[in-house]
Amino acid sequence: MGRAFEFRKARKMKRWAAMSKAFTRIGKDIVIAVKEGGPDPDSNARLRAVIQNAKSVNMPKDNIERAIKRASDKNQGDYKEVLFEGYAPHGIAILIETATDNNTRTVANIRSYFNKCDGSLGTSGSVEFMFDHTCNFRINGDGIDPEELELDMIDYGAEEVFVDDDGILIYAPFESFGSIQKELEHRGIEILSSGFERIPQVTKELTQEESEDVEKLLEKIEEDDDVQNVFHNMGDH
Repeated sequence: MGRAFEFRKARKMKRWAAMSKAFTRIGKDIVIAVKEGGPDPDSNARLRAVIQNAKSVNMPKDNIERAIKRASDKNQGDYKEVLFEGYAPHGIAILIETATDNNTRTVANIRSYFNKCDGSLGTSGSVEFMFDHTCNFRINGDGIDPEELELDMIDYGAEEVFVDDDGILIYAPFESFGSIQKELEHRGIEILSSGFERIPQVTKELTQEESEDVEKLLEKIEEDDDVQNVFHNMGDH
């Protein structure tokens, strides 16, 4: 088992507990996908992936359809995807993925969280290199041999395949998302959810007290409506 497996085990859905936040994130993902490739999931691979994720967190079908319709409206503003980088207390590197319709507001908010919690917002590229940008797929494992699947999927960029309670998970570099999605669909394999993660190359162990300092900052960041995902290199106790 490699780093992706360990990362997944440690953080499994830990920060996706708040369902309302998950719905907000997916709503934005739908807008971005529709603006990029149109409202028809059959011809828009990114939208197909977002709809699968919406279903995996039990987002009602009506909500999904409403979000697609709203995204197709010419008056719906665009969300810009912006990556923020910085350091929490005790030298913990943090990457923040945002989707914002007002970058000035988002920058000001993110900077204020770092300032209030003794962290520092960094410049572009200051911590991104410490993380591997990966994609992942969770598929229905019924009748599938994970080892055979791994051998087949290596040709499409897969690096790790493992089984957990939720099915079979495939991890690959960020760039392999399209080719793996296409091949799974071609084989008629049900994709339950998919996404992107940034896995720290090295984690840093902290004491309980130090960890609490970092958690304070993470909580402030995660509560912000513009924030989609937060990644860090703090080890788990």
